[in-house]
Amino acid sequence: MLEPMAVPAQPMSGIAMNPAPKPAQRQSLTGARLCKHADYQRAYAASRKRQSASMSWFLAPQPSAYPGAEHQPAPRIGLTAGKLLGKAHDRNRIKRRMREALRRHIDQLPEGCDLIFHPRRTALTVEFAKLEAEIVRILQQAKAEAARMTVQRPSCFSAQQPDLAKPQL
Repeated sequence: MLEPMAVPAQPMSGIAMNPAPKPAQRQSLTGARLCKHADYQRAYAASRKRQSASMSWFLAPQPSAYPGAEHQPAPRIGLTAGKLLGKAHDRNRIKRRMREALRRHIDQLPEGCDLIFHPRRTALTVEFAKLEAEIVRILQQAKAEAARMTVQRPSCFSAQQPDLAKPQL
């Protein structure tokens, strides 16, 4: 008499029961980009220029960002590449490289601020890992400076207001 065969615990086809974890969703800069010329002009007027090895950058608070606000506006990024950097294909490549580096670190953007990058021509030839490390360092500096700006900016209620209990003469 034949005995029934035991059913193996795992399938014999070599496929694991637990599928591999899915890679993280691809983050996009679509909603975090400065689009209007007026936004760029306002950010330039409200900030000062800072230098880095292969780019300069500007950090400005967004107009609706104030301490104690219920909802901080989402951070926004701007990239500019003027004709001084080279022909269109060079400028486009610089912007593609910078967008990819920023996309990988979008979670490090300072809340309630606009950040504008002006790459130099060296951003075209520098290794991508070095460019990415420089952008991470700039984002860390921008985050620290944004925190200082919110501490230094006085609240609209902290200014001396007239005491309503005293009669005004």
